[in-house]
Amino acid sequence: MRTLIILTLLAAVSGCTRWSLDHHLNNAYRSYDDGDCEDVMLELSKAERKSRSRQYLQPEISLLRGQCLERQSLFVDAAQTYQFIIARYPTSEYAYRAKARLETLQQLGRVGGSTVKTSAAPL
Repeated sequence: MRTLIILTLLAAVSGCTRWSLDHHLNNAYRSYDDGDCEDVMLELSKAERKSRSRQYLQPEISLLRGQCLERQSLFVDAAQTYQFIIARYPTSEYAYRAKARLETLQQLGRVGGSTVKTSAAPL
């Protein structure tokens, strides 16, 4: 009986962490839609702290952070965030999106050609 209670508590705790992480990500997307980048950054920081054991969520969090940096006209920071995604997660959907954002920033003249490196850096 004691084993069953312990297993139930462990399952509940891990479920709560996932629910909390999803909650913070959802709030970040809502804030982004509302144009409140300060709240986006806060919610993304909370989500990152909850997702340390779920590294597959990092590219999504980083992409939203980069988009918010763009919205705040911090184009070099956004470009570096996109480069991080491309270097660390080159096969993810988010790396493809990050490359597209980098190309758009370059075409708009927001970042120089020397700042934008779309090839993956060695780890």
